[in-house]
Amino acid sequence: MHCDIESGVCEIPVTQQSSEDTNMAAAQKPIKVLYFTDPICSSCWGIDPQLKKLALEYGFYFEIEYRMGGLLQSWETYGGRDVNGPVSVAKHWEEAGAYYEMPIDGDLWLEDPLLSSYPPSIAFKAAQLQSEAKAVKFLRRIKEMVFLEKKSIARWENLALAAEQTGLDVVQFKADFEGKAVTLFQEDLLLARQLGVRGFPTIFVTDEQDNRVLVYGSRPYEQYKQGLLQLYPEARKQEYDKAYTSLFGKYSTLTTKEYAVIAGMNTAEADAYLRELHAEGKIGKYASKNGALWMKQ
Repeated sequence: MHCDIESGVCEIPVTQQSSEDTNMAAAQKPIKVLYFTDPICSSCWGIDPQLKKLALEYGFYFEIEYRMGGLLQSWETYGGRDVNGPVSVAKHWEEAGAYYEMPIDGDLWLEDPLLSSYPPSIAFKAAQLQSEAKAVKFLRRIKEMVFLEKKSIARWENLALAAEQTGLDVVQFKADFEGKAVTLFQEDLLLARQLGVRGFPTIFVTDEQDNRVLVYGSRPYEQYKQGLLQLYPEARKQEYDKAYTSLFGKYSTLTTKEYAVIAGMNTAEADAYLRELHAEGKIGKYASKNGALWMKQ
């Protein structure tokens, strides 16, 4: 898949037509964030710090609706520009990880390359059928697997393990993965085509009158915040506890970059502080080739 670091977008190499008839109005909270993503999209992994901060500061006003976009159906059908096979993805992932300051190990594509991102996308829809909250945790877990642990999340055994680790009923998960979730994934792809989604991350911020603000690609935090404030200017930033106990109480795992963004530090400061906490036995650590994943004990 072609993921351009400068534009911050992982693209589908197919021109898709938009439809202005698709209603996406916010449901319960005044703002809805419709997020088209893909489990293997490096640019989507790159914006996780911004989205966490947005949720902490303005989560009272919006809810996120996750939709799968289908970045890689197969290498036979992809036909990307600069990325045309697993070997080219390996180099790109190393560059993307350095650019976003998020741990990404491109060696996966040399050792156990994914043939498609459709299986993990369908798996996410299967998780959603059980619990939206658990589905979000499942998505996080498979992203950790693929970006840090070099595990192919196109393989059933890894998807099943992630389902078990995030508290899903694995038997039901498998049944839905082979049944209802396939249809739901196809519905996501159809909606993406109707809305003209051509790459990831694509975020539509919408209000109750179905007014929309598009934030396309990896962008600085202020751009996501302004998208929300443009539609709901009365939103006020919420203060939150930045102590490590509080942050790891909310998020079971955090990368150094994520911790830096939500704790208000630069990356070097966060790295030194997290290393100190780990040395004192206060947090756990998973070390990957290109960065660490920190976790509550």
